[in-house]
Amino acid sequence: MLYMPGPFMSAHLDAWFKPEARREKDKALFVLEQLHILIHKVDANRQTSYVLYESFRRSLRQALEGSGTARSFGIRPSQPNSKRVDIAFLDDYARKQWDTLLFYMVGNTVGLKGGDMGSDISDDTIGLLKLGNLVQSSYGRTTITQAGFNFVLQATSAQVWSLLIVYLKHAESHLGLSETEILSFLFMLGFLELGEDYSTAALTRTQLTTLDILCDLGIAYRPSKSSTSFYPTRLAVSLVSDSASLPASGHSNPTGGYIIVETNHRVYAYTTSLLQIAVLSLFTRLTTRFPNLVSGKITRQSVQKAIKLGISSQQIISYLTAHAHPQMRKTQPFLPPTVIDQIRLWEFDRERVEVTQGYLMKEFNTESEYRDTAAYAESLGVLVWRNDMKKVFFVDRIEQMTTYLERRNRGH
Repeated sequence: MLYMPGPFMSAHLDAWFKPEARREKDKALFVLEQLHILIHKVDANRQTSYVLYESFRRSLRQALEGSGTARSFGIRPSQPNSKRVDIAFLDDYARKQWDTLLFYMVGNTVGLKGGDMGSDISDDTIGLLKLGNLVQSSYGRTTITQAGFNFVLQATSAQVWSLLIVYLKHAESHLGLSETEILSFLFMLGFLELGEDYSTAALTRTQLTTLDILCDLGIAYRPSKSSTSFYPTRLAVSLVSDSASLPASGHSNPTGGYIIVETNHRVYAYTTSLLQIAVLSLFTRLTTRFPNLVSGKITRQSVQKAIKLGISSQQIISYLTAHAHPQMRKTQPFLPPTVIDQIRLWEFDRERVEVTQGYLMKEFNTESEYRDTAAYAESLGVLVWRNDMKKVFFVDRIEQMTTYLERRNRGH
């Protein structure tokens, strides 16, 4: 239909479908008409046919052919750039920018310094992390949240989309930017060719603003703020493909497994990555650091420190399992069961039930009676717990409450 010179007859379309699939065909055609992709026509001979909307047909042809000025696959600079960068440079840049973001989240929490790493993060990126509830600031100190630790546990491509979704959700309300323009720009980036530069001349104000934050995140590279060209990085390609992943940095273990956990809770991590050391520090008391190894111990205090940050025992276990050393993977489960059980028990220590003797007040006649009585209990300082939905509350002293209720009943 895209390249047909005339309408596509309905009878010809019916020949493509089995008779029992007529309902699904009609439903699909209805959706396409509602989206203004197809037009249903009836000629003078009462024969029905379908044609594509002219604007949709023209745009789709340009996108597939790379013709026109629709920017579906970007626009190459009119003049060749004498200072081109290669794919290796772009990979290194993307990895450095993304690791900087992750180290800012984790390193600040554990007080680990990494030179430039985590210190040159932009204010816009920090604001984005806070909007996504990935970090929180209190008394001038930034710490990771439970959602932030979940974010760190994700694959890089999932992390990228998680952060971009936060940007999309708040772009219009916080920045006055068009959500539609940003989304179309992101998909355009995903289809650009890695290692090639593209012109910024045809980008809108919204897209140029978005490009700045994407460069901060390592999704795109722009030699300078005034540069008229930019490069998509491998992180941009991963927006539309799960097969293109960022190569591991020189600081990380290429096998993905670097942690050994012993039955006595001692931990050995074969890594030189400050980011991995910082993550481990969230729930481990590290004691020794060698050129390619850090060691420490999982203790009650270190686990409960992590739990205070909102990190659950299951998240700790998941991280240790996902990054278990190949030597640990020879047995099932990868982690010693005693260590798994103890980490969970230390979390339960904070959730123990506290027994309080007292009296449950319930069966109030009206909502106002319940609220007045609960407010009186609270003013006396005897209120321990309340549930406004069920109209019940618990007090640890009953004498004055009895007097109050008797006086109230006499008054009625």
